[in-house]
Amino acid sequence: MLKNVAVVLLDGVHPFELGVVCEVFGLDRSDEGLPVYDFAVVSAEGPTLSTHVPGFSVATPYGLERLEEADLIAVPAGSDYATREYPPALLDALVRATDRGGRVLSVCSGVFVLGAAGLLDGRRCAAHWMQSEELARRHPRAKVEPDVLYVDEDPVITSAGTAAGIDACLHLVRKEQGSEVANRIARRMVVPPHRDGGQAQYIERPLPASRCDTVGEVLTWMEQHLDQEVTVEQLAARALMSPRTFARRFQQETGTTPYRWLLGQRVLLAQRLLEATDETVDAIASRTGFGSAASLRHQFLRSVGITPNAYRRTFRGPEAA
Repeated sequence: MLKNVAVVLLDGVHPFELGVVCEVFGLDRSDEGLPVYDFAVVSAEGPTLSTHVPGFSVATPYGLERLEEADLIAVPAGSDYATREYPPALLDALVRATDRGGRVLSVCSGVFVLGAAGLLDGRRCAAHWMQSEELARRHPRAKVEPDVLYVDEDPVITSAGTAAGIDACLHLVRKEQGSEVANRIARRMVVPPHRDGGQAQYIERPLPASRCDTVGEVLTWMEQHLDQEVTVEQLAARALMSPRTFARRFQQETGTTPYRWLLGQRVLLAQRLLEATDETVDAIASRTGFGSAASLRHQFLRSVGITPNAYRRTFRGPEAA
C-alpha cells in the first residue's frame, strides 16, 4: 500500500515538476476522506538547493536517509540532468528502494537519474520527445518510447514532459487506491482524471483552422453509449465526415485512435463498477460493451495487469469477489 512518499531534489530542480508531485501526494485532503501520505521533500545535495527559475531556492531538513522508508521515491526534472553527474549515494538509495519492494517515479528529465542508477536497463521507459534520442544514446539498454505520456514498468514508472507527470502520479494513485480516489484528487486539481499512458505526446502537429472541436460531441456520445458496438463509419456519420477524415481528426484531437479511446473508457468504467458495486463480472461486461466475461477479463488483464476479480479483491476485500 502506498503510504510513504519522498520527492528527491538535486540542484537546479524545475519548480513545476516538483510542484506536480507535491500537489498529488503532499497535500492533506483528509477533510474530504482522501488518503494522507507521509510526505517529505528530500535533498541529495545539501539543505538548500537552487531552482531552474532564478530568484528563489528550496530548503529542506531531510537528507537521503529519509529515502530508506519511502514506498515511492519521485524524481522531478532539473537543469542539465542529461549531462551532469549524480551523487553515488542517491543512485544506491534508488536501487535499494526497488530491491526492497518500493517504487521510483520520474518526471520529465528525472528519467536520466533513474538511468544513471541502472534502473532503465531492459525496461520500457518514457521521455520527453526532445530528450528521447539523448536518453537512448546514454542508456542503450533502455527501451525508450518517445511518443507516450508515461510507462509503468513496475517498480519503475517514467513520464514525459511537465503535465505527463500529473498523469503518471494519478495513474499510480488509481493503481494503489482505486479510480474514485484518483478521480477526486484530479477534480481538486482541475485536471483530466485519466489519460492513458500510451496516448501520444503533443509533439508539434498543427491542426487545420477550425471553428469548433470537431469530435467533442462524438466523444460525449461514445461515453454515454459504452455498451454499444460502434464502427468508425458510424462515428464518422455522426460527425458528418468521411471515415478517413474522422479517423485523422480523432487522432489529432485526442492523441489516439477511436478504438483505443473506446477501449480505455470501457476499462475505466469496469474499474469503477468493480470498486463500487456488487454486479457480477458478466453484468459488468455487458454494461461496458465487452459482451462477455471472457472478453472483459482479456482486455482488463492487458490494460490493468490483473483480472477483474483480483482487482475487486484489492479494493473491496476477499469477500467482494
